Amino acid sequence: MGSIARMSRAALCAVALVISGFVSVAAQAQDWPSKPVTVIVPFAAGGTTDIVGRMVAQALSEKLNARFIIENVGGAGGNLGAMNAAKAAPDGYTIFMSTVAHAMAPGIYSSLSYNFEKDFEPVTIVGTVPNILIVNPSVPAKSVQELIAYIKANPGKLNYGSAGVGSTEHMSSALFASMTGGDIVHVPYRGGAPMMADIVANHIQMAIETSAAATPFIKGGQVRALAVSPAKRSALFPDLPTIAESGLQGYDVSTWYGWLFPKGTPEPIRNKLYAALTEVLKQPDLIKRMADVGCETGGITPADFKTFIHTETEKWVALAHKAGIKAE
Repeated sequence: MGSIARMSRAALCAVALVISGFVSVAAQAQDWPSKPVTVIVPFAAGGTTDIVGRMVAQALSEKLNARFIIENVGGAGGNLGAMNAAKAAPDGYTIFMSTVAHAMAPGIYSSLSYNFEKDFEPVTIVGTVPNILIVNPSVPAKSVQELIAYIKANPGKLNYGSAGVGSTEHMSSALFASMTGGDIVHVPYRGGAPMMADIVANHIQMAIETSAAATPFIKGGQVRALAVSPAKRSALFPDLPTIAESGLQGYDVSTWYGWLFPKGTPEPIRNKLYAALTEVLKQPDLIKRMADVGCETGGITPADFKTFIHTETEKWVALAHKAGIKAE
């Protein structure tokens, strides 16, 4: 009986410890955030990632009556910021703002010091920017189907630009080339601005560029927009068809921005952030301000975001290996 009693007491103590742990985590989530929260943006200030991050951080600061502070950690194509975020304490006071670039990274970098799928706890996508297939007006194509036919009739004669090897523009156009079987030549630049200058000057003929960068040139008539890249039409460009509905079934690309916590961050804190984000992302003022930079608000569930990350990573890794794309 003595040994049974000792075992019972041990079991009760273990249960008490577990309950105490749950209570402690719940209390921690209830108090969160009790101090400033750092949001690591892995690109320099002034870009769309930074602008969107600051808009969401400001809305959250007002919603939760706490400071959400943007910390720009640029470098290595966004991987330096990801590495820092992955190593941060999982206490709810560091958030990582990822982009589609982090789903592309495993396929184009030979070694990474973090694992995008395993080292983070997804919360939600805060916004998406549709990419737009654009051509110089000299290209005699008014639709995606006409462009594909022109490329196949003129193999190797059309150049597409990007902001650099492994950039979203590069990967988007490489996927287009892979799915069409077309022979188009990649011309990498050091950034999107010089690329856009050269497509206007007809030194290159096409690109799949983010809407924020391409829209001023489309409106000015300097480039021709043929289609948007997501699977569904964009509310920001309702008159443009998708690449998929234009004959390239299955093509689905967008520049997305997601918020994640370091692995191990308590679930109640993640749930509290997700609840707050879903509310602020529905605010008309935030929706309008994000639309002004070509971004549509998100809000998918953490579980759906986790699945989305896995699907995106698999797609881009497969493309990188098939096309032999490696970052410089």
